[in-house]
Amino acid sequence: MGCKDMEERILTHEQVLSLLPERDPEGHKGTYGKLLLLCGSRGYTGAAYFAAMGALRCGAGLTFLGVPESIYAIEACKLNEPIVFPLPEKEGKLSEEAIPEILSRLPQMDAVLMGCGLGQSAGTLSVVKAVLENAQCPVVLDADGINVLCPHKNILRGRQHPTILTPHEGEFLRLGGVSDGDKMARAASFAKEWNCHLVLKGHGTCVTDGKTGYRNPTGNPGMAVGGSGDVLAGMITALLGQGIVPMEAAAAASWLHGAAGDICARELGQYAMLPTDLLEALPRLLK
Repeated sequence: MGCKDMEERILTHEQVLSLLPERDPEGHKGTYGKLLLLCGSRGYTGAAYFAAMGALRCGAGLTFLGVPESIYAIEACKLNEPIVFPLPEKEGKLSEEAIPEILSRLPQMDAVLMGCGLGQSAGTLSVVKAVLENAQCPVVLDADGINVLCPHKNILRGRQHPTILTPHEGEFLRLGGVSDGDKMARAASFAKEWNCHLVLKGHGTCVTDGKTGYRNPTGNPGMAVGGSGDVLAGMITALLGQGIVPMEAAAAASWLHGAAGDICARELGQYAMLPTDLLEALPRLLK
């Protein structure tokens, strides 16, 4: 499938803001999306932090963050706004014993994010498969959520609700994507074959469902630092939870993420900017 076969779009700041739902004066925290984030593992506490804060900076009403029990105290101290809760683990990563509690929470959720800093293990795979098989809402898979799924992609074809994958080029190749040709065409071919929405990250991030595509014009090399992708994953999940359709949610979040990075590059320089700075720049773009 080539780019000539699909409609390709580029968002502007004005269009991004027009996609965001207005805050209802009568609204409450449940109005703006209930999110379940399954992130983090021993040694990767920052990933869970950045994903949760990315979601909150994009207007999420309630963010529930499930983490392995051994890092619960760390995350609870780092994070004030999310609702952090511990889950059963094995050697610092989520275990299969975490599944019953996760499934009990799913029916109340508007969107789910899995993968940021989760680590790769049999437990991680069991959790990812259980959520994909049971979630009746959009699911975002990032990082290790993608990595453990690589040999089990067929589960995507059976999903009746949107699944958004956010790989960088290396993860895309591990998933079975091709390396040659136009980036959008490669992403669109994969999305169409595997029944998903794909956010192929990097220079000129491409967002596609296999039929239409958004090529992102914002961002810079200063964003190539651990934690940046976790922020984006949380942002996408927050917009999904507020009812924005998957293509526009992923494209708008990608635009905002890159534009925040451009603000940081102008003010701090590409060498010194950090994912924390992205979180602080986002309010200026959303105001």
